[in-house]
Amino acid sequence: MFVMKYKKLFVGISTFLVALSLVVIGVKGLRYGIEFRGGSVLEVSYDQRPSIDEMHTKLAQFSEKVQVQPYGENAYLFKTPFLSEDERNTLEQLTTKDYNGKVEKFNSIGPSVGHELRTKALYSIIFVSLGIVLFLAYSFRHVSKPVSSWKYGIVAVLALFHDIIIPVGILTFIGKEIDTLYVVGLLSILGLSVNDTIVVFDRIRENLKDNHEAKIRETFDSLVGRAISSTLARSIFTSLTLVVVLITLYFVGPVSTRTLSLVLLLGTIVGTYSSIALASPLLTFMAKKETKK
Repeated sequence: MFVMKYKKLFVGISTFLVALSLVVIGVKGLRYGIEFRGGSVLEVSYDQRPSIDEMHTKLAQFSEKVQVQPYGENAYLFKTPFLSEDERNTLEQLTTKDYNGKVEKFNSIGPSVGHELRTKALYSIIFVSLGIVLFLAYSFRHVSKPVSSWKYGIVAVLALFHDIIIPVGILTFIGKEIDTLYVVGLLSILGLSVNDTIVVFDRIRENLKDNHEAKIRETFDSLVGRAISSTLARSIFTSLTLVVVLITLYFVGPVSTRTLSLVLLLGTIVGTYSSIALASPLLTFMAKKETKK
């Protein structure tokens, strides 16, 4: 199997991409949306939406910290730091009075609430990862050679770290804000990616069982290569179907789901790669290390 033949190359590519993503995140920093840093969001619709440059010029007299984001076909979202009631009224006047605009929605989130949501989002990712380790350790409890059962869980979480960090690095590079749909997308990646990984791991377990019952001696690398080969088409075509749907949703769907579809799209591509070319090769490295011990 070509994956096992070039496993060092594939693991090296993954390591490089993770390191590069961490550098991008460290240099540019994560951009948190209103939900996580606190602030206000005003949605205004128009019969004929003015240009975004015109709105920037109009709002320069109010604050340079107002972000103007097109929403749908005839509306704008105005994102600002937390506004008092007087500041809210001023912003509504500036964005509606001369343009025949209509206020559709206004939301405010305090800084403390934003911090709490950010903390809960981080805890969610950590608890999901721990749950995956425990689940895999239990599921593979009867597998002890050549890799201990709990190491299947560790490898799966390492692959999931890879599947999250690379998309986050790409999204940070292009300047995407982290909002609730962004976090939902990351949590969904955890589920989608580990599903593919478990399919390959389960085939490895079946091959180990069959070899044991038939008393066949086979190297672990060869056994893992057979497992990848037998699940390769299934993994690629399943992911390809999802990729087509997500691309369609990104370009045709509503603006509100664009971030979610982009996170899922990147996560699906990276996750498919890791389940084939990263997770299983890492198992063989662990097996080799245990054999030496």
